[in-house]
Amino acid sequence: MTMELRGLEKTEWETWYRSLEWAFGGVAESPEERGLWRELTEYDGSPALWDGDRLGGSIAAFSLGLSVPGGAVVPTAGVTMAGVAATHRRRGILPRLMRRALEDHREAGEPLAALTASEAGIYGRFGFGIAGQAPAVDIDTARVGLNVPPGTEGIRLRVEEPAAELDRCEALYAGLVRDRPGMLERRPGWEKVPLLDPPGEREGAPELRVVLAERDGELVGYARYALKPDWDGGLPDGTVLVRDLDAAEPAAYAALLRFLVSTDLMGTVALRNRPVDDPLLHLVTDFRRCRPRLVDRLHLRPVDVGAAPAARTYVTDVDVVLEVADDFCPWNEGRWRLSGGPGGAVCERTGDAADLAVHVRALSTAYLGGAGLPGMAAAGPARELRPGALAAAGAAFLWPVAPWLPHSF
Repeated sequence: MTMELRGLEKTEWETWYRSLEWAFGGVAESPEERGLWRELTEYDGSPALWDGDRLGGSIAAFSLGLSVPGGAVVPTAGVTMAGVAATHRRRGILPRLMRRALEDHREAGEPLAALTASEAGIYGRFGFGIAGQAPAVDIDTARVGLNVPPGTEGIRLRVEEPAAELDRCEALYAGLVRDRPGMLERRPGWEKVPLLDPPGEREGAPELRVVLAERDGELVGYARYALKPDWDGGLPDGTVLVRDLDAAEPAAYAALLRFLVSTDLMGTVALRNRPVDDPLLHLVTDFRRCRPRLVDRLHLRPVDVGAAPAARTYVTDVDVVLEVADDFCPWNEGRWRLSGGPGGAVCERTGDAADLAVHVRALSTAYLGGAGLPGMAAAGPARELRPGALAAAGAAFLWPVAPWLPHSF
């Protein structure tokens, strides 16, 4: 098979994007979606395999900033839009594209690569691990109450059009990014993503609204949502569809949640993407009746095993030699000494004896601090070579705040 692997030209965007739509089921996206993604497309980071004038497969990446334990925002390749034409499957196209992409990101100095997976079973073979999970919940407003913290009554709420309040909401969001691993720094253009609201994607609801939470005139939280009316035997049973819920203090979060569950004519509040340690778990009186479902959210891998561990901090002091296996990115293989703690870290090649043998998937899963290395050892991707090394390294990697990806890319 002779195919040409090269970057994407601007004149090819329509052909490229339509091929992606077919790869994901053939449904054409709205003009609003197409316009935004065309604006955000990074052509140099979008290699494609062309079979003559037809696209055999392609992959893309955005230049993102991802928060990591300790508060740093690390340059990250947001791998996305990976698709192979139905006529070209089972020819090794996706591995070839992924390898090219990761090589390019390594040369660009991006220590991490991240993605959200339409099919979760695909990306482990490329060294990605599930670094962040998220519960989806449907709160039964007739049966679930709230226990709100002190100060909630001091929050003033008002409903506005989302676009009119975008700058204030973005400023609040930016102030939260460094406090939780896995959050995206919204670079220029990306502030439009939360407002993307094409009619075909509304699940039968009208346009988005935003409720603002203010204390003494200062914005301390907001929620973007839409109402989906419904009736069951003449009784109101609508759904509040919550897009975003961000707050800078507990009382603001509680006030916003209370507003949403108290909406007239609604029987359910649906939140599709929350952190696993979200305050909601402790505010509701009956979490079981929120029907939680846990889903994989953020898939991650280190592109550079030296730079990625050194970019975060650790809860306790750590000094461990890792024997890393990475057959997809062989430049990462070998022994690396990771030493550091709460103040910072370094990770450098070494000839010293290894304390832990780890597949890169174990580092990928544990990197943001949401999963323990001992769990990786129980499953196989990590193995202790020096007694006590697993417990010590595992304690250092864990982070007190769960990782969370607020939106897809």
